[in-house]
Amino acid sequence: MSTAGWRIWISAARPRTLPAAVAPVLAGSGLAWRDGGFDARAAGLCLGFGLLVQVGTNFANDYYDFLKGADTGARVGPRRAVAAGLIAPGMMRRAMWGVFAAALLCGLGLLAWGGPWLLVIGVASIVCGLAYTGGPWPLGYHGLGDVFAFIFFGPVAVGATYFVQTGTLVPDVALAALPLGLLTANILVVNNYRDMETDAAAGKRTLVVRFGRGFARGQFAGSLIVAVGVVPVVLCLRESCAWRLLPLALAPVAWRQVWRLKHRTLPVEQIALLGDTGKLLALYALLLTAGLVLHCGQ
Repeated sequence: MSTAGWRIWISAARPRTLPAAVAPVLAGSGLAWRDGGFDARAAGLCLGFGLLVQVGTNFANDYYDFLKGADTGARVGPRRAVAAGLIAPGMMRRAMWGVFAAALLCGLGLLAWGGPWLLVIGVASIVCGLAYTGGPWPLGYHGLGDVFAFIFFGPVAVGATYFVQTGTLVPDVALAALPLGLLTANILVVNNYRDMETDAAAGKRTLVVRFGRGFARGQFAGSLIVAVGVVPVVLCLRESCAWRLLPLALAPVAWRQVWRLKHRTLPVEQIALLGDTGKLLALYALLLTAGLVLHCGQ
């Protein structure tokens, strides 16, 4: 494959969204490290599974949105490979199934740590990746994309990562999962905020389409307040450890993003905000993980 061909496939994988797959593995592994149960092999398999599911979901989104007419010439976001004629629909469909198959194989490797019940979570994750825009009742077209992004990139991913390394679950798993799920959903908020008009025309009833941009701005800001301003304080108070406050350092960045969502309306500005929302998630995960790994008194 030529260099140009690789660039097309890399773009179709949507690198801006990949922090959503990395963040919960970092947080779950940070908790496992704190509790003396970190296992690099299990963490690596969790990371591989998460990345492959995310890429497969992005390929499915590219393919099914094209079939349903959501990606048209009127769309203001980044070009989509199938809609732009860069990748044939059949080739994208085969790539989608190939990536999901690789994710399943990667997930099977985790059964040695977590037991057969992990197969249920793995299959459910892949099915939801497909059902986000595909199938008879696509989740993203009925306003449920944000909900399932929160569930699978928050409690499910953080909980599974921690469990396969420690064999148990603790309350802090829920606390770490909450902000990561919310910040992942914020990536969808920014994407759907930008595409509101074309999504509505295609019958894609995202939360932004259903309730308007004012609701979306409130959801976006509320998620950032909980993630940056509430969860670190709760973790700090639970353990009397100031290291847990590290994510508070992102408060100015979070405030700036709230302002940008409302006032930066040009397509190029909204595309930039989408990328920066993913970067904020990645930075938050790094700071949260560092705060969990570091112990007061070190």
